[in-house]
Amino acid sequence: MTDTPDKTDIDARILHRLFETISSRKGADPETSYTAKLFSRGRTAIAQKVGEEAVEVNIAALAEGPDALAAESADLIYHLLVLWADGGITPEHVWAELAKREGLSGIEEKRARGEL
Repeated sequence: MTDTPDKTDIDARILHRLFETISSRKGADPETSYTAKLFSRGRTAIAQKVGEEAVEVNIAALAEGPDALAAESADLIYHLLVLWADGGITPEHVWAELAKREGLSGIEEKRARGEL
């Protein structure tokens, strides 16, 4: 990675702050908060939205420029964080899972999970 440690820390803090803001919207008024509206629709609707955003990322990657890819990626990350909050996990849960996989080849990692 070419980022300096300070830049990486700043980026991680942005994700953490966004997750905290998203989590704070649970139980808020769906009429005044898009995030609260997502929570009120339930996990199935949130998961569907994540899927839609993933498709939009793919379209941007294949047919649009870097700015569109960045914007759609931000939308996907936001909706994924909503899904995590609804599912009762934190970014730290995901970072721990990634840390367990660090240093494994993709083939070894998939074999360990019985996917090969």
